[in-house]
Parts: sequence; C-alpha cells; structure tokens
Amino acid sequence: MDSRPHTPAARLPRLCLHALLTGLLALVAVRAVGDAAALAAVGAMAAVYAAGVLTPTVRPRTRAGAGWLGALCAVWLVLLALSPDALWVAFPLYFLQLHLLPQRWGLPAVAATAGAAIASFLLHGEQITPGTFIGPPLGAAVAVATVLGYDALYRESERRRELIEELVSTRAELAGAERAAGTLAERERLAREIHDTLAQGLSSIQLLLRAAERALAADHPARAHVEQARAAAQDNLAEARRFVRALTPPGLERASLPGALERLCASTPGPAVRFGVSGTPVELPTPYEVALLRIAQSALANTVQHAAAGRAEITLSFMDTSVALDVVDDGKGFDPGRERPSGSGGFGLPAMRSRARSLGGTLSVESAPGQGTAVAITLPLPVRERGAV
Repeated sequence: MDSRPHTPAARLPRLCLHALLTGLLALVAVRAVGDAAALAAVGAMAAVYAAGVLTPTVRPRTRAGAGWLGALCAVWLVLLALSPDALWVAFPLYFLQLHLLPQRWGLPAVAATAGAAIASFLLHGEQITPGTFIGPPLGAAVAVATVLGYDALYRESERRRELIEELVSTRAELAGAERAAGTLAERERLAREIHDTLAQGLSSIQLLLRAAERALAADHPARAHVEQARAAAQDNLAEARRFVRALTPPGLERASLPGALERLCASTPGPAVRFGVSGTPVELPTPYEVALLRIAQSALANTVQHAAAGRAEITLSFMDTSVALDVVDDGKGFDPGRERPSGSGGFGLPAMRSRARSLGGTLSVESAPGQGTAVAITLPLPVRERGAV
C-alpha cells in the first residue's frame, strides 16, 4: 500500500495506522454486540481493509488505490449509519485519504468525511455538544498537519539521500582522477630521471669510448675491448630510450609530438584550430615533449573557456639551438598583468612558466583586451640534440 522504501522509519507509520484502525473497529464491534447488522458491517470493513493492505497494486495516486479507498469509505458509511461509534473510524480514514489521493482530492475527501461524522450525531439522535462540531474537524486538521509534515520530511530525506549518493559518486570519480593523475606524474618523473641520468650517462660514455677508439692505433690490443664497450654502451642507450618512450604520456605513446599536437587541434571544441610545423623536426627528450604538449593543452583550454575566440593556431618551431611553441588566438584577450591560474583544474600561466623554467626555457604572454592572446614557450635544445644524434 506504499511505494516508499520499507525502512524502519517508513514502516512505523503504516503499522500505527493498521493498529489504530483495527483497534477502533474492535471498539465498534464491542459496543455493537447484539446488533448483527453492525457486526457484519464491521467484518466487511475489516475484510476490505485487509484486502487493500495485501494487494500490491493498491498504491498512492493510482486507480487501484482510489477504488479500494472508495470501497472502504462506502462500507464505513454503512457502518456509520448502523452505529454512532463508527465515527471514530473517521480518524484513520483521514490518513488514508491524504495518503492515497492527490492533494486536490484528498483535502475535499477529508472534509466530506468529517461532515459525515458530524451528521451521524444527528442521524442517531445523539446529544449535541460543542465537541460534536469541534471533534471531527479538529481530528481532520491534525491528520492534515501530520501527513503534510511527514511528506515534507520525506522529501527532505530523499533530497539528502540523493545529495549523499552524488557526493559518494563524485568522491569516487575524484579519487580515480587523482590516481590517474598520480600515475601519469610518476610516469613522467621516471621518464625524466631515466633520461637525465642513465641515458645521458650512457651517451657520455659512448662519446668518450668513441674518442678513445680514435686515439688508439688500429692494431692496439685494447682497441677491440674499447669497440665492445662502445657497442654495449650504445645498446644500453637504445634500451634506456625505449624505457623512456614506454613511460611517455598517452598522448605521445603512438605518435610524435607533432602528431599529438595535430590530434589535439582536431579534437578541440569551439574555435577552428590550425597546426603547423616550422623548421626541421628533431627527436626531443621526453620531458620536452611532455612539457610542450601539456602547455599546448592548457593554452587551448584557456582559449575555449575564456577567450571566446573564433580561430586559434599552434606552431611548433625547430631551430638550431632551441624549440618553440606558439599558441595564438583572436579572442577577447586580457591584461597579462592581472593573470591568474585558470579554473577547472587546468594549468594556469604560472604553472606553464614553472614547466618552462624547469627545463631552462622561458614563457611569454602577449595580450590586450580585444586583441587576442599569444603564448610562446622556448626551450633550449640539449647539446646532443643540436647536431646529428
């Protein structure tokens, strides 16, 4: 008879209603001993009530619920005509009417029930007192206040439950995002450490062994050992570079930096973004590729969220001693003197500058209100990247 969850708090009002109606019907039956018609009406009402309680289709705001309530009230009216004590059953009927019927029908039904209870005094010739006219309406008012208050508490409880579920879901998503971010950060750190220590050390050993090989005569006994050592260093350098590539962020796993930037431009919503490469591309260390890709992502995110731009352009430039990345848009611009980190968890301009400084580079921002924005990062190429590797 109720679509709400069967929690202890939700079961208690139903049990109290069952007990109240059963007790009042028992009282009417005791007072009607010897009146076969009244006792039959009491039994009929009890049977109708039990049938509705046990029928799953009797639910609030349904035809089955309204039909069952109509049958129950009809039997009660018969009982009311046979016994004046049946007016006390009006009180649990108030709750049923308010619960099963929409409010626009429930309130008139309660008023009609209270009127029928008052009329029963006149029908049975009972003594008219102020309580005759105050009791049923007062009981109806208490029932209305109780049901409306319970409904308000129930709606508030449901809102709290939904908020708690949303909070738990959001916390789980945040924890997942933090784990993913931590994993990516650790991969980048390991790639940087391998590149800056093992790979650079093996590269230096290889250069030194090559110099030693050139200094030795062709028939020198140690030349063969030097050649073997240089070959071993070269093999281990290649292996270290494979480790670095395996730890590359997902955007760089299956493509070079230009390819990752081109995909970024194609997948950016909002303004039309064009990508271009200037100069002769060279293989960059993983920390360089990660920094340039992250800065490009952050700059484009700022363009989409804040610049209201129609067009943007990313240019990756390879020069003799440095590599540069320019992100330019035709948006509304801003005052660089008042820059602040971007929202939504992205990298702001201070974070971009920090990335650039960590690799010995610089980041500059040119912008003015209404004149678009240009972000440029320049990183010096390592000595080994300036010539043939």
